[in-house]
Amino acid sequence: MRSLDNAPPASAQAGLKDTLQQQNYFPACLCRPEQNMTVQMPNQQGIWIQANVVKKQWLSPDILRLVLEYETKFNFFVGQLINLKRPDGLIRSYSIANIPHHENILEFHIRRLPDGQFSTWAHDELEIGMELTISQAQGSCHYLPGRAEQPLLLAGTGSGLAPLWGIVTDALVKGHSGPIHLFHGSRDPDGLYLRDEMREMAMEFENFRYTPCLSGDTAAADYARGRAYEVALSSAQSLKGWRVYLCGHPEMVKQTRKMVYLKGASMNDIYADAFHVNPAEK
Repeated sequence: MRSLDNAPPASAQAGLKDTLQQQNYFPACLCRPEQNMTVQMPNQQGIWIQANVVKKQWLSPDILRLVLEYETKFNFFVGQLINLKRPDGLIRSYSIANIPHHENILEFHIRRLPDGQFSTWAHDELEIGMELTISQAQGSCHYLPGRAEQPLLLAGTGSGLAPLWGIVTDALVKGHSGPIHLFHGSRDPDGLYLRDEMREMAMEFENFRYTPCLSGDTAAADYARGRAYEVALSSAQSLKGWRVYLCGHPEMVKQTRKMVYLKGASMNDIYADAFHVNPAEK
């Protein structure tokens, strides 16, 4: 369950990921409350709020940067998921790509899917000033300070860059001093959006390294050849002590999580966000 106000006892959170602890999650069977708590089930949506479209920008031929502005108080971590609801009730989940700040905005990177009901509508019909309904943020794939020297490895494909870009930005803003290695993969160069921004960040922060990866037939300079997760895994002999973030295709996330664990990473230090697409619900 999750406490919406007061923190549960530390003993009730033993063994949970640090990101879940930060959000006041706890196993109900272990919790002996020491103070009043307002609780909800983990899959309970809670309150929905209204948000307005303030910006649309194409980052690549099929990736849309969508920026929403909200007024109601809203807490989130960059990298978490939010459900976006159209006026007709159609709902899809997207990862937050920006860190919280005073402007009360949320940024998402929406990939156009073939015959995708929501993504096609967002690309072609959604206009500046239109209103969407958004859920509370959920998920544990985000950065938390506290181990600033710990090495971070991040690997993703396609629009899986959205949460990873945000997590890297959050870590650097909060003074993370350990090495941060980001691997972004695509079949062709067009899918590797935000390349210039990533390279500028790598020049500004000496502990950040960005590796764009191409898995298709296109040969290009300054790109690693192969799938992002394979290139990432080959970059380190051991991942013991590393914190790992994986975002993208479910099968990639599943296989890489296993290989990362076999290379020494603790399960509590592996954060994964698989982008599931149900063909019947595009």
